[in-house]
Amino acid sequence: MTIPPPAGPQNTGPQNTGPQSAGPQSAAEQSTAPRPSAPRPTVPPGGPARALQRVTASALGPYQSAVVRIGFAATYLFFLLRELPNRHELYGPDSPWHWDLARQLTNGNEAFSVLMWTDSTVWFEAVYALTLLSAAALLLGWRTRTMSVLFMVGVLSVQNRSIFMGDGGDNVVHLMAIYLVLTRCAQVWSLDARRAARDARRAAEGLPPLRDVVGPVLWVLLGPVLVAATLMGGLGGTWWLPTLLWVLWISAAAWWAVNRFQPHGEPRTLLDVLANLAHNATLAVIMAEVCLIYATAGWYKIQGSRWQDGTALYYPLNLDYFTPWPALSDILGASGLMVMVLTYGTVIVQVAFPFTLFNRRVKNVLLVIMIGEHAGIALLLGLPFFSMAMIAADAVFLPTAFLVWLGARATSGGRRLLPGLPGRSRTPGEPGAPGAAQVRTGPPEAGPVKDSGGGPEKPRHQGGGGGHTLVG
Repeated sequence: MTIPPPAGPQNTGPQNTGPQSAGPQSAAEQSTAPRPSAPRPTVPPGGPARALQRVTASALGPYQSAVVRIGFAATYLFFLLRELPNRHELYGPDSPWHWDLARQLTNGNEAFSVLMWTDSTVWFEAVYALTLLSAAALLLGWRTRTMSVLFMVGVLSVQNRSIFMGDGGDNVVHLMAIYLVLTRCAQVWSLDARRAARDARRAAEGLPPLRDVVGPVLWVLLGPVLVAATLMGGLGGTWWLPTLLWVLWISAAAWWAVNRFQPHGEPRTLLDVLANLAHNATLAVIMAEVCLIYATAGWYKIQGSRWQDGTALYYPLNLDYFTPWPALSDILGASGLMVMVLTYGTVIVQVAFPFTLFNRRVKNVLLVIMIGEHAGIALLLGLPFFSMAMIAADAVFLPTAFLVWLGARATSGGRRLLPGLPGRSRTPGEPGAPGAAQVRTGPPEAGPVKDSGGGPEKPRHQGGGGGHTLVG
């Protein structure tokens, strides 16, 4: 949920469009009625005040952050599912990098892993299963604040248990799992957004929101675990991770209390502003991280002799380890011109991308090329999870209009496959259609808005959360 921007020349605040009573106002109504006052100063467009209002009044890039959440949750979920038969050899008790070696390494580099609390097989299975479930819940956007924390804990624990098991994409997942904790990545395309829209409909009908039981239960269950881990020194040797976990746990209690007792008061406004600032700052960090990845990769490639003479791609195409489709690799590797074009093109795109961010057309063209490049890496070199992680990271720069169109097409396709999908608009007379007693009579501005193309009901978003200079 975002807070509405202050009244301005194009946003004069909420208007009462309902029927007005013809009789005199009561004393209470007169005391709360707006009184004539001097014109309020407007916020200069493009000025510092306007920029400050924009980054505090709304969480920018809601669709981009949702795609990043879905992409990285799906990447790690599919990775854990694929390695389910091999989990003991990779990260468990049968790993060549056995528990004692991992213990020595984590003590030396002060890394965090709950798998280092004990070498019990039962504990390993519980952590692996919890990481799987948290990834699935984060993918669906269910209790995203809590699930993002559990997802981060699971990713750090599994990866720090055996740091040599990875293909490069694990480093990106490692970083993004931490960043997602600080974002409001469930504003759209999530079960949390659906629940928020349901509460908004109930508020429009004059009904109280449904009481939240799951949130307090999760908070109560995780509290003793955090206390015990802190007292026993099980949160690694760094200062930032315990601080982050405690701040998140205390903030969860603050959100619950404010939503319960002062849902429309100043404390709620303050929490929204702080959450928006954290989200927007983290989104900027994610974009900077992606640019840094490509810039360093491109400049290091330039220094390599095989990249300079245009033959670098030839060698992985002829390694058995990186040829899941030998015939396809042979066809591509046999063309010297194609190898040279792809080699030089990879370097050019990676070096040039950070310099094209403020030109949308060029940036979007390079995005398409880079996504195609990662798809080719997944197909030709057999690195699907590395490619999925990088495509998910690239999604932070996708245009908002394209993501909205893509979401509408996905929803339309899902309804064709599943006609009984929840949220499907129904006409009177159809089975399950609302009766006359269920028809809402409140003002249309307060409820969800029908898509002009007959699509799903979508809640109105206040503020400027539709994107920003770099992403949409």
